[in-house]
Amino acid sequence: MAVAKDRLPELIYLEDYKGNYQLFIDAVYAVFERDFITHKATFGSHQLKMKYHPAFQERAYTFYHMTHEGDIETDRTPDFRRCERMPWARPTIENAEAYGIRFWEQERNGKHRICIWLDTDDGDNYFVILDVRKTFVLLWTAFYAGFSHQLKKKVKEYQAWRDSVGKDKVITPDELVKDIMDRLP
Repeated sequence: MAVAKDRLPELIYLEDYKGNYQLFIDAVYAVFERDFITHKATFGSHQLKMKYHPAFQERAYTFYHMTHEGDIETDRTPDFRRCERMPWARPTIENAEAYGIRFWEQERNGKHRICIWLDTDDGDNYFVILDVRKTFVLLWTAFYAGFSHQLKKKVKEYQAWRDSVGKDKVITPDELVKDIMDRLP
């Protein structure tokens, strides 16, 4: 279900800071710090934890993962679409059920994660990934799907998961987290 953009906070643009990357990334971090460090976010009743180490540019590692892209951890580059949408991360996570946002389990390299898909009424597709551990939920990353192949892959993944649990079955954030935690060694 598409979410109306007027229900979401304004994006943060580099142009708002006259092209000054340092001011821009500081503003993006201020939102991250407010939404995830100062005020703890929750998915259902589960308060999210995050990785602080290794710190990147004296900031929590999770922030780096949510704002940069690349396959080689030590060589990731800033992703402006991710940065711009930092104000959307917390509302996407906390309002998944209320806004009818799709979320599902995905497995990557033996890790059990939850993918949350914010689909806006004007076609933006923003994803937040949570990593479920035995006793807690870790905020892992977020990204903007700017290419059709990225979106097709996520649609296929979501549909396969829905088929596996039953298309009509309603699953809450707490039920999904509990189910994953119960299956972890």
